[in-house]
Amino acid sequence: MSRPAFSRLPVTVDLPLLLQALAAIGEDDWHGHFNSAYYTGDWSGVALISAADALTELSPGRGETLLRVPWLQDVRWQQGLRDLPLEIVCARLLRLGPGGRIHEHRDYDLGEPDADLRLHIPLLSPPQVDFMLDGRRMPMTAGECWYLDLARPHRVDNRDTQARIHLVLDCRPGAWLEQAIIDGLATTPSPQISDGAFAQFKALVASDPQLCKTLQSVQDNEAFIARTLALATECGLAFTREELRAAMRDGRRQWTEQWSA
Repeated sequence: MSRPAFSRLPVTVDLPLLLQALAAIGEDDWHGHFNSAYYTGDWSGVALISAADALTELSPGRGETLLRVPWLQDVRWQQGLRDLPLEIVCARLLRLGPGGRIHEHRDYDLGEPDADLRLHIPLLSPPQVDFMLDGRRMPMTAGECWYLDLARPHRVDNRDTQARIHLVLDCRPGAWLEQAIIDGLATTPSPQISDGAFAQFKALVASDPQLCKTLQSVQDNEAFIARTLALATECGLAFTREELRAAMRDGRRQWTEQWSA
C-alpha cells in the first residue's frame, strides 16, 4: 500500500516537557532559514540534529549525523520524544513569526527513492495559521505528530499575532513508521480546502447560473482549470492552481452540480 499524502500518527509526545525545553532556547539561537527566496517575514530555526555535510545546520544532508548544542545541553528534547521508535537523522525547530508567509513550493528531495520521511510536531500552533498541503489546510494542533508528503506543493501563512513553532523531524523509513503512516488515526479531522478567495468564487458561481454553465461546458481538465482561474481573476479573486486541483479531486461533477443546484 502506498503512503498517503498526510497522516496523523498514533503516538503521544510529552508536550509540556518539550515546551519547557523550547522556553530555554534564547532568541540569539534562532537563525534565518536558508531558503531565503521562499518566504517573507520571520522564518527561522534552531538545529537540534543535522548532517555533518549540511551547508548550514538547518540544511539537509546525507553525511554523519551530528547532535547540535541545544540537543546535547538539554536532555528534555530526548525525553520528550522517548516514546517514538524513530531513526532521526535531522531535527530542528522551525518558527514562522506573526504575519510570516512561506510561499508555495515543493521539497523535491523528499520525493526521491529511499528519501527520509518528514514529521511535524506542532509545539506552538495558534489558530490563525494555515498550513496548506496540495491545496488543503492541515488541521494540525499542538502535541500531535504528523507525516506530510512535502514533495507535494505546500505553503504556510501565519495570520495570527503569535509565532508558530514546529519540531520537524527527518527520519529514515522503517517498518514501524511506514505502518504508522498508513494506519493513521481514524479520529483525524478531514483537511479543508482553503477559504478566502476560493470560497468567495464558489459562492459567486452558486449565485450565477450563467457562470456555472460556462464552466460546465469546458470538458478538458487543463482548459477547465485555465478558464476557472481566468474567470476568478476577472472577478478580482485569486487562488492557486493547486487549490483548484484539490477541489477537482474531490469530484468536479459534485461541486459543479452543487453550484448549479
